[in-house]
Amino acid sequence: MTKKVLGRVDKVDFPDLNLNTIDVKIDTGAYTSAIHCSKIREEGQKLYCIFESKGHPNFKSDEVVFDEYSYTDVKSSNGHRENRYKIKTSVIFFGKKYKINLTLSTREDMKFPVLIGRQFLRHKFLVDVDLENQSFNQ
Repeated sequence: MTKKVLGRVDKVDFPDLNLNTIDVKIDTGAYTSAIHCSKIREEGQKLYCIFESKGHPNFKSDEVVFDEYSYTDVKSSNGHRENRYKIKTSVIFFGKKYKINLTLSTREDMKFPVLIGRQFLRHKFLVDVDLENQSFNQ
């Protein structure tokens, strides 16, 4: 299988979340993938949240409800451990739909609302840091 080459940043769609042309940072230093969300609340067996970020006009959703979710420990680059919600959804790269695990995170102060980590990239893509928007431009 020939792996597609991604650059250091790209734009992708999350069809299950009704989010399109979303800026993502490809981060081979991160194990997990993360998505910015706000107003997270758990009620009964459901998880509610809103995907929105002031600096990214395409990154805006109504409240999304997840029936299936879990928790995972994530260690940041500074060594801090955080327990986060984890969801499963789909993402489109190069016109192909893939399943992806995303941890829910507060990334309001970050340049990109979504970070794509090694767990997802593995066995699918190579990363060339000199490139940008490879999936989006095809």
